[in-house]
Amino acid sequence: MVDGDVPELMQAAAFDEFGGPEVITLRKLPVPTIADDEVLIKVWSAGVGVWDAYERQGVLVPEGSALPIVPGSDGAGSVVAAGSQVTDLAVGDLVYVSASARPKGGFYAEYAAVEAQYAAKLPDGVPVEHAGAMPTDALTALAGLDTVDLSADDWLLIFGASGGQGHLAVQLAKRQGLNVIAVASGPDGVALVTRLGADVSLDGHGDIADVLARIRDAAPGGVNAILAMAAGETLDRLTESLVDGGVVAYAHGVQPEPRERPGVVVRAYDGEASPRQLRRLNDLIEAGPFVVHVAETFPLGKVREAHQRLQTSYMGKLLLTVA
Repeated sequence: MVDGDVPELMQAAAFDEFGGPEVITLRKLPVPTIADDEVLIKVWSAGVGVWDAYERQGVLVPEGSALPIVPGSDGAGSVVAAGSQVTDLAVGDLVYVSASARPKGGFYAEYAAVEAQYAAKLPDGVPVEHAGAMPTDALTALAGLDTVDLSADDWLLIFGASGGQGHLAVQLAKRQGLNVIAVASGPDGVALVTRLGADVSLDGHGDIADVLARIRDAAPGGVNAILAMAAGETLDRLTESLVDGGVVAYAHGVQPEPRERPGVVVRAYDGEASPRQLRRLNDLIEAGPFVVHVAETFPLGKVREAHQRLQTSYMGKLLLTVA
């Protein structure tokens, strides 16, 4: 089924060579056609993540892509066409998508074609205008929680809790019944994770001895696991709060990788954009209001500025508005 209003050409941000933010330019490109297992989405918003910068640099380029490349793994919008094999989605559905495999281009455009398995209906509780910034980090946070595999009332410490993945992990962990100690960046980060429901909110830029003391006060028996969205000396010290045999799970790409040591189990994780994980994520999100904290929003024409902002510090996520 196809929406009759789909044009032949669309506005898109794309690049013809790999390099810095300056290689991305606005141009008119053909609206992609869809295969039987794909959907065409009228894009409302697109997330801006470090993986988009890697794609721009030529490091993480979807297999089968051809120049000019439209970047953008994360997006949200409405389905305007669905292939004959697509049964779970229909024209008019609001969806969000995490798609690292997308040889026909990404979400920095008015339209995007993706395999239907990477798309999910927008759940109740997520603001539509922010949904495009959520998918990859939310799925990665869910994978992290699967990796630590805790039970209700266990203590979880989230390091980097005010970042893109971290602030979503705080909310998902609370919905799994965990006690959450959120170590955030600065007073604003502490305020954010407190609003999101963290049981204990701490400033990772503060005195580490005081931070450890407050963790011991909250969880005198020790923390069962740490989700690490950042690394370094502070994380090394935070492992002192773990129970014997406690887990440090770190997101793919965190550098330096946490070190194995006696009594500490170290595991890496990465997100999975599958129908099963999307359903699980939606079930957790729909338990109540879900905040996707957007630090800054850019129109599509300011895509270079958005990529420059990636190189700075900010809380939560960056977002491109397309529609």
